[in-house]
Amino acid sequence: MNELIKVTTNENNERLVSGRELHEFLEVKDNYTDWFKRMIGYGFTENVDFSTLSEKSDKPFGGRPKVNHAVSLDMAKEVSMIQRTEKGKQARQYFVQVEKEYKQQLDISNLSPELQMFQRIFQSVASQELATKKLETKVDNISEIVALNSTDWRNDSKKLIRKMANKVGGDPEAYREIQNAIYTEVDRRAKADLGRRLSNLRDRMAGEGVSKSKRDKTNKLDVIESDKRLLEIYLAIVKEFAVKYKVWNDEF
Repeated sequence: MNELIKVTTNENNERLVSGRELHEFLEVKDNYTDWFKRMIGYGFTENVDFSTLSEKSDKPFGGRPKVNHAVSLDMAKEVSMIQRTEKGKQARQYFVQVEKEYKQQLDISNLSPELQMFQRIFQSVASQELATKKLETKVDNISEIVALNSTDWRNDSKKLIRKMANKVGGDPEAYREIQNAIYTEVDRRAKADLGRRLSNLRDRMAGEGVSKSKRDKTNKLDVIESDKRLLEIYLAIVKEFAVKYKVWNDEF
């Protein structure tokens, strides 16, 4: 497979992509900093989906360090799809293939020559079979809906909401509208008022001496997290919305 965009692996065995290299490949007209800030608006989280890097300036006589980002492969795939361009589609398909090949990798150096031969045959056959299975992405996405639970619910639900947003235009406003619609349904079904509860939570935090910046970052998800019943209702509604938006079919 030709390397379209360099994919590296860190010490935690996570596959990463340079944000600036991805930006360049996608041929985005906006400057990198503005573009990346807009991408973060889709619900991506620092130190989870990406990390910020400071790199030396590439100007001939030096200059201020430039900001770059190490982007997870999952985020790179979603950001590519968000672009709704041929370059974006090409990048996403490339990252999907990179991920498949990585999963198929196996250290066979200590196997006998016969077993190594069988392993290579197996990988060849498996690659051909995977190339013909167009339902694989759908199965993965359906599994993602079913697997949504309280273990890592924030990140998992964000991923599903981003996929929903991609189905209706793929901009940050679409993400916010769907998230707010889910909150509204939580209020209706749980007979709750998340807005009032959030206000009360911030008031309690103020009384405890919590800084204003931290209070401002507190949101309705924090309210939901503090109430087991609300969390169960929220997860059920996110799954229902994911089915409604048919996120198992995310081709464009």
